[in-house]
Amino acid sequence: MKRIALAGAAALVILGAGLAEARPGERLRERIAKRMEQRAEGSAKRERAPGAQTFAYGSDPLQVMDFWAPATIDIAPKPKVPLVLYVHGGGWKRGSKDTAMGNALPGHLRDQGYAFASINYRLVPDATVEQQASDVAQALAYLLARADKLNIDRSKVVITGHSAGAHLVALVGTDEQYLRKAGLSFADIDGVMPNDGAAYDVPRQMEQAGRLMADTYKQAFGTDPARQKALSPVFHAAAPNAPRFLLLHVQRKDGVAQAQELGEALKKAGVNVEYGSFPGTGLQGHAEINRKLGEPGYPATPVMDAWLKGVFGG
Repeated sequence: MKRIALAGAAALVILGAGLAEARPGERLRERIAKRMEQRAEGSAKRERAPGAQTFAYGSDPLQVMDFWAPATIDIAPKPKVPLVLYVHGGGWKRGSKDTAMGNALPGHLRDQGYAFASINYRLVPDATVEQQASDVAQALAYLLARADKLNIDRSKVVITGHSAGAHLVALVGTDEQYLRKAGLSFADIDGVMPNDGAAYDVPRQMEQAGRLMADTYKQAFGTDPARQKALSPVFHAAAPNAPRFLLLHVQRKDGVAQAQELGEALKKAGVNVEYGSFPGTGLQGHAEINRKLGEPGYPATPVMDAWLKGVFGG
């Protein structure tokens, strides 16, 4: 009986350890995110718009991007075309240009006559959020330095990103230090389109973060309030900034509140701010606006198209 009891106790210890590891929270979110990425990767390989060129904009293996020239690039003489640069999401620690973007967006923007680039960037914890913002600026500088060869119109540039990528483009569009380090300035960006991001006000986001996201925010932004503010677009929204913003979001409570806070701060600084509010809640809605943006029947697509035409003067 004693042996049975000891064996049972040992089993309970092992079971308890397993349950602790599988406890709801960050590990569950990690598994869900990885599953979503795997599904996206499979569909991306089947459906992603053809014709991409891959460039390295830095020495790190993750400092690479895919670049699509527009369909009109084959006409002669080759015209200079607007550029849209996309930054993927993934909680600042995962995701890639191959798995974290909807299939429709590259082809749709290419058909609109725009050049489109989707970048990878270094990930937390091997890199900092500051380095990620620098990667965004460096990738843009790489393309603009080759504007003549790639037929890019340097006077027509928009940066966009989803989720963590939305935070990064908003940061680059409000805190000029990242562009300056890459040899650029706000004069090189005509518009910023953050797509269903949050963490525009990092301290407030961290205060309101639920159990599922608390560790992700802590890993990305740390515990120093000064650093959290330094990485918050809201706290950089006083002029100067990029001149135009389109803040897309679904009906996630924190995403809506953060978009409104950033928008109001930018408006006070004289920035032209527009909003795009669309159906969808929770993780499903958050993923859907990224996955479906660019599909003709998705309601955010014509809003994006109209805004881009306004920015580019089309």
